[in-house]
Amino acid sequence: MNNFFYVFSGKKIKRYFFIVAAALLAAGVVYMESDHITVFSESSPSAVYSVSTEKKVIALTFDISWGDKRAEPILKLLKDKGVQKATFFLSSPWSQTHPEIVKDIQTQGFEIGSHGHKYENYSQLSEEEIANQLKSAHTILTNLTGETPKLLRLPNGDFDKRVLRIADGMGYKVIQWDTDSQDYMNKGAEAIVNRVVSKAHPGDIVLLHASDIAKYTEEALPAIIDELRAKGYEFVTVSDLLDQANTKGTEVNDEAWIRREFETAAGFGL
Repeated sequence: MNNFFYVFSGKKIKRYFFIVAAALLAAGVVYMESDHITVFSESSPSAVYSVSTEKKVIALTFDISWGDKRAEPILKLLKDKGVQKATFFLSSPWSQTHPEIVKDIQTQGFEIGSHGHKYENYSQLSEEEIANQLKSAHTILTNLTGETPKLLRLPNGDFDKRVLRIADGMGYKVIQWDTDSQDYMNKGAEAIVNRVVSKAHPGDIVLLHASDIAKYTEEALPAIIDELRAKGYEFVTVSDLLDQANTKGTEVNDEAWIRREFETAAGFGL
């Protein structure tokens, strides 16, 4: 009996330790040092990871920063599968050298957001450099598409409060993701499908790539599309998700990011 009591108590202590650690982490996020941002703060510009909704809508997003082998086959596949809505985040240097693919993305009716100019971590840049990078991308994408981009995904998903503030001042909403397909890790199509389908939820933003770095995205997409449709999901743009939140009168906060950090700290990692 004593031995059993010892083991049971040990497990409880471990669990309490994780809960306390998670609580401290959550508190720490609120009071981060000045170089970082409380992404869920109502008083500061924030990034969007997902939208709270009961409606089975989901946004497939594709980042493109280099290469010419993956984008066109993915566009054809989306057309063949009847996916009419998705969001593409394009780096401006790539867009300049592939204007015909940018036009194809537009022609298919897909949404285009900015993926910045140089592919580097903007949190490591000065405020002047951050502004110059975003302005360069903004000008190039606007001239190429004839439309003003309103959505921004930073290279590597990297940002701090300065980046968010500068982007907000330019009229951008910073878009992250809740479900990372990890297609850039090139573990194979089945791994990508399993990860996306198992983690998908209403209001989700899914990170995918149409750059040459991701070798299996095209192979994985048909199953992702079919399986999500079988679960009742409708594919929408990121802006559609944001409109959904605005229509319901709810603020778009980053519950998904907080939840992931809590689960990781509590030992329930992804």
